[in-house]
Amino acid sequence: MSYVFPLAQAAVPVAGSSDLYPVRRIYCVGRNYAEHAKEMGFTGREPPFFFCKPADALVPVMANEVGKVAFPAKTENYQYEMELVVAIGESGKSGKNIPVAEANAHIFGYAMGLDMTRRDLQLALREIGRPWEVGKAFDQSAPISAIHRVAETGTLSHGAIWLKVNDVPKQKGDLADLIWTIPEIISNLSEYFSLEPGDLIFTGTPAGVGKVQKGDVLVGGFAGLGELAIVLV
Repeated sequence: MSYVFPLAQAAVPVAGSSDLYPVRRIYCVGRNYAEHAKEMGFTGREPPFFFCKPADALVPVMANEVGKVAFPAKTENYQYEMELVVAIGESGKSGKNIPVAEANAHIFGYAMGLDMTRRDLQLALREIGRPWEVGKAFDQSAPISAIHRVAETGTLSHGAIWLKVNDVPKQKGDLADLIWTIPEIISNLSEYFSLEPGDLIFTGTPAGVGKVQKGDVLVGGFAGLGELAIVLV
């Protein structure tokens, strides 16, 4: 007996157009703002480290819409992490061992994203030295806005990033406060993986992460990119 499986590919809308950005991989940078590292119990400029989410964890949300995100099972401490997301594009150069000075040439655009986290599961696994997948890589764990082309935004190295829960401010920071800059992240990551068009990089979250529950409305934004809004159902 033979089986036919649908070849659906996750994709994110491109702002200001009908284009879609097909997603290949999602990489996330851990503890990349100093104040967030402190609230997680760490200090200093440790080497960057990465984890992944599956592409089908994405929940694309258009501007002026409120995305519906299912509250996950098996957690008593479901938390938000607001982040700027970098989308990798075609540069005409190899995606391996990218020099820092050439990293920005590999950027297609930027989006806003939420790294939703089952914090209790993540921390329990961290304590015993096991992988984080059930804490980070579950269904609908990566809400994301439309991608804004770098040709329109320019290369981003600073800008306010923020998040409110039920209209109460929770997170506030600036991209300039990244421990590892976007070019450094791209360069370092490319030493381990070939970065190709379709790859998304969640660049880290400011301090202020916290617990949310069903019915909560989360609205985050980044200077010049608008807002990303979801409700937990």
